[in-house]
Amino acid sequence: MSSPLVIVGAGGVGREIVELVSAINRYHGHAHELRGVVDDSLSPANARRLAAAGVPFLGRIADLPGREAVACNFVVGIANPQVRRTLSGIMIDKGHSPVVLVHPDATLGRSVHLEPGAVICAGARLTANILVGEHVNVHVNATVGHDSRLGAYASLYPQAAVSGDCRIGASATVGASATVLQGLSVGTQAFVGAGAVVVRDVPDRLVVKGVPAR
Repeated sequence: MSSPLVIVGAGGVGREIVELVSAINRYHGHAHELRGVVDDSLSPANARRLAAAGVPFLGRIADLPGREAVACNFVVGIANPQVRRTLSGIMIDKGHSPVVLVHPDATLGRSVHLEPGAVICAGARLTANILVGEHVNVHVNATVGHDSRLGAYASLYPQAAVSGDCRIGASATVGASATVLQGLSVGTQAFVGAGAVVVRDVPDRLVVKGVPAR
């Protein structure tokens, strides 16, 4: 029997992961025992949404017992990569273990490798010889081409298209419907705006937008 699963974050991404877990359980049987959601700043609106979905709210991260009480699996459902890094570190320090979640409607080639904490959402397509780092989020209908590398905590937003042989740096974000052309790199903590087309390497910590991205 699998360990209980806790989702960190009750916002939009966290609640989308709740639905992802439900889809996995429908497809694979009771693969994950979803214990509930923790959130350090739960809004009234998200409290109502969790209640309507029948998902238990477990309180703040500090309220979650550590390994000495019960070891949990977890994923972090937070859009911001830096916050995701911080919260995953807290959970690991408490003795909990990050797990990989892949929606049954995603497509992964046989040579795709997923590090702990990676979340692959519905409709995502990852082809051949791809490395997906720790706690990477690949959102709905995003695509990743052959031989690409996604650094730890990177995010690909819905319908982002990463072409073959690309490098997406740690904690970088490729926005919704943005495209990174073949063989290019997006640096650490860089941000590619929605709908942008990256035609040259993006340096670390730079924000680019537009067609071509500038």
